[in-house]
Amino acid sequence: MGSSVSRRHFLLTTGVGAGVLATAGPLAGPVQALVSPAVRVDTHPVFAKAGQAYGVPPALLAALSHAQTRWADQDGRPSSSLGYGPMHLVDGTAAAQARGRAGKDDVSPVLDTLHEAAAASGLGVDVVRRDPDANVRATAALLAARQREAGRPVGVDTDPAQWFATVAATSGLVTAATQLELADTVLATVRDGGRVELADGSRLVLPARTVGAPDGQRTALRSRATEARRQRGHHDDVEAPRGLDVEWIPAPYEQYGPGPGDYGNHDLADRPRAPKITHLVIHDTEGYWDTVLDLVTDPTYVSWQYSLRSDDGHIAQHAKAKDVCWHAGNWYLNMHSIGLEHEGFAAEGAPWFSEAMYRTSARLVRYLARKHSIPLDRAHVIGHDQVPGTTTPTIPGMHWDPGPFWDWEHYFDLLGAPLHRGTSHRRARVGDVVRILPGFAGNVQPVTGCETGGDDCGGLRDTNFVTLRTAPDAAAPLVNDPGLHQTGQAATTEVSDISARATAGTDYVVAGVEGDWTGVWFLGTIGWFVNPRRRPTARVVQHPLGRVRAKGAAAKVYGRAYPEASAYADPADVQAVSPLLYTLPAGQLYAVGDLAPVTDYYKAKTYSLDTPGDHVDIVGCDRYVQINLGHRIAFVRREEVDVLR
Repeated sequence: MGSSVSRRHFLLTTGVGAGVLATAGPLAGPVQALVSPAVRVDTHPVFAKAGQAYGVPPALLAALSHAQTRWADQDGRPSSSLGYGPMHLVDGTAAAQARGRAGKDDVSPVLDTLHEAAAASGLGVDVVRRDPDANVRATAALLAARQREAGRPVGVDTDPAQWFATVAATSGLVTAATQLELADTVLATVRDGGRVELADGSRLVLPARTVGAPDGQRTALRSRATEARRQRGHHDDVEAPRGLDVEWIPAPYEQYGPGPGDYGNHDLADRPRAPKITHLVIHDTEGYWDTVLDLVTDPTYVSWQYSLRSDDGHIAQHAKAKDVCWHAGNWYLNMHSIGLEHEGFAAEGAPWFSEAMYRTSARLVRYLARKHSIPLDRAHVIGHDQVPGTTTPTIPGMHWDPGPFWDWEHYFDLLGAPLHRGTSHRRARVGDVVRILPGFAGNVQPVTGCETGGDDCGGLRDTNFVTLRTAPDAAAPLVNDPGLHQTGQAATTEVSDISARATAGTDYVVAGVEGDWTGVWFLGTIGWFVNPRRRPTARVVQHPLGRVRAKGAAAKVYGRAYPEASAYADPADVQAVSPLLYTLPAGQLYAVGDLAPVTDYYKAKTYSLDTPGDHVDIVGCDRYVQINLGHRIAFVRREEVDVLR
């Protein structure tokens, strides 16, 4: 576990008298010690002084920053939408220039909150970009100016609900629907409180307080959002919770060649009746929004059910949940999952994975999980990087998105299913199931090779994993993945090399404990990670679903749960039940993710639904268990393992 606090959490390195260690400047470097483990954000000088100077409730400023960035600063680097600082002030001038150079004249306008805030405060634009204190002050000045222009009250003691429309208008977001979502989130954060916990145990806290209702201000904005949706046109195929900003951009089901299999870009089915929907797969696009939409509407390309835009969390749905999209690189997972592509690049992470996108994605996933009875856990809500190869030769080509910079712990908090639920702080013992929970903010692990960050990926980066070594020693080699490195290469810290990473929310069985190191069974060996007593990076699961061990010398491992040959009516349809190169050696234990995954194969080889014997779900009697093998999920046959509770 990295012990340094990331510089992007500026409240721990800025100001005095707020229970934090002062430094030479706003971003002078990582904090080495904290006077207090908790910082109350609304009374912190950054927000308190800005609020006093311009007559804005400090709690409102703090809640707005939490909704935009979770009180994080990017050392002067912009987000994907050119938002700067903890208040995410958008450089609309630069965005418009960039779009003009790209020839994009037909896109929605961008609000220039960066220059407007700088003008309102009298501070220089570059200072507002790079200094978090100035960023907050400039935002307060802009909020106060807009509030006065609207004839609404100003003052530190005003009810934050009276600022609802002003917050929406100065959010940097363009559409009424996204402005409404942001303003609702800000007011809810003031009312319910907010917090960010860093990997070293320190906390940023905004206490809950009583607020009124925005009433007419919210009603007017909601009416605008409703009218915009009406003008865009409602499509009955959209599957999403009410009020979420989702449009229908269909993935084509078209035949583009003379053969019965010359079609794209997905398959028709009758899910969840057959096949059953059991997983939700989180991807990132590795491409820009416009390009992604071009690809998913190409009948010769692949498909997924939903795309989510980085700027504002806007969602496009492309295919009904009942149909099978081609997104996971594993037909069994395609059969049983819904794919969500998030605009961004795994090697860059934070600039793309915006708070707006996290929030709308979580609302959508919560809706889909409830609708299809999918457990909200990391065995069923998985990353593309957890999807197993179908055969040994396919393993090196499997994807690794959304990557080490996707905040799984925060995401599951938003899902209302916090990953620490059902875990204990007691000291782990051999045989326990433990859940990896290192925290994200301040969890600095070795990652290299990012295209935009130099060899060390930009220095201090928040990550979602713990690093596994072959012995309880920081100098020991990294645990290797023989499937990923099939020609004998060693594991590396390259951003795309997932060999030695145990990611947040995944469960493993303890194989050994030595001091502050814990070893878990991982890919047929023991992976050791730092797990200090005072600040554990893994917690004991109180009621695990189960553990498996081989009945004989070893149990085979599979990347899919296909039926036995006798289940197929036509011998020509039989799919090979191909074991991967991994095994479960005798004596090793692995955590169960699902005790009864469906054993089936959905045959869909032709375009026409009228093709005899096609578009059918072939169900077998053989039984499997889904486990966490290493970084990815895997399947073992029930007859080859003992299941221990």
